[in-house]
Amino acid sequence: MTARSTAVAAVDLGASSGRVVRGVVTGGAVHVEEVHRFANGPVHQGGSLRWDVRGLHREVLEGLRLAGEVSSIGIDSWAVDYGLLDASGELLADPFCYRDSRTEGVTPAEGLYEVNGLQFQPFNTMFQLRAESLLPQASQFLLIPDLISYWLTGERGAEYTNATTTGLIDVRTGQWSPELTRGLTALLPPLHHPGDPAGTWNGVPVTAVGSHDTASAVVAVPASHDRFAYISCGTWSLVGVELPSPVLTEESRAANFTNEGGVDGTIRYLRNVMGLWLLQECLRTWNARLEPLLREAATASGAVFDPNDPVFLPPGDMPARIERWCGKSMSQPEVVRSILDSLALAHRDAVEDAQRLSGKEVEVVHVVGGGSQNELLCQLTADACGLPVVAGPAEATALGNVLVQARAVGAAHGTLTDLRALVRRSQPLRRYEPR
Repeated sequence: MTARSTAVAAVDLGASSGRVVRGVVTGGAVHVEEVHRFANGPVHQGGSLRWDVRGLHREVLEGLRLAGEVSSIGIDSWAVDYGLLDASGELLADPFCYRDSRTEGVTPAEGLYEVNGLQFQPFNTMFQLRAESLLPQASQFLLIPDLISYWLTGERGAEYTNATTTGLIDVRTGQWSPELTRGLTALLPPLHHPGDPAGTWNGVPVTAVGSHDTASAVVAVPASHDRFAYISCGTWSLVGVELPSPVLTEESRAANFTNEGGVDGTIRYLRNVMGLWLLQECLRTWNARLEPLLREAATASGAVFDPNDPVFLPPGDMPARIERWCGKSMSQPEVVRSILDSLALAHRDAVEDAQRLSGKEVEVVHVVGGGSQNELLCQLTADACGLPVVAGPAEATALGNVLVQARAVGAAHGTLTDLRALVRRSQPLRRYEPR
């Protein structure tokens, strides 16, 4: 590592909030400081759920102002959602939210998995595009972080890790699939990879990072060896292992595992689990605080349900849906305990399936993201998996974003192993042993 101190700005856009983080790499450590946080969430427009992406852009500009002097800017966000530009480069309409109902009932075509390697999700971009009425008017397609980058720099591109979530990339070649993009080729921007230059904003380089937030989060998994599973736990739980190549077997497809692109040519072999969205929606319905409910949930008994049932995907009265699924009325602490028990078991199933399907042995489970601060969930996950859980960092996405930028500007060096060592030396971690 170099001794000098280098600061970069990480723009991290989540489905419930966004923030701009100032990251500093100096010596053998990396630190992040949140300089601006802002609310985000889908808005109802004419019967549809959409994103106020222009509002996000305004907040990003304010965050970059507050970040001060930096050597680089990197942008990550949630996956699959996109904006369409017209011939003059203007946004045709606010992007749809993946929770919008327009893709209900879609089914995958035969043979898709052996090309794109993706877990079937009805909201994957390729299915959203099937339902897109504005395609005839569009001249360009940009995923959310690429759209924000375009508005900053005037340059258009598609960052690889996020592009792999669209269902339009051939997972074996890492390029847009001619077979799957038939009729869309003119809309697709050129691909670039984490660490590539993506333009400049006010003279500051914008650097491509793992622009799918999970890709950035996995960079910051503080693993000391490769025999680990990860759970990037926030609105979604992304549960899987890191591999050098995809697993495209019929057994893998039937188990609903996905092969998404990672930083440095890795494959994020994982399953999407519904995640803390369930808890967030319950708290919103109850207008309640989490901490007191977690204390009561620690000794409560709940029921187990399938968190991946599509009934839980839309916003709304989540407690009522959970009670209907379980067939009984429950107190608030019992609903919370039901969610956490069900997530822990879903985490276990995904970790066990990832090992079986990939042949990769797992000795420890790393929980990163906001869910790493939920002590009860971490302990229940360790208990269910029968493996130690290392929790933290909570700021994994921002840290991964920062580290890829730092390496691009020469403030950090080496492989993912080297970058992860920086995280271990810099961030507080907590270990949970299975009971």
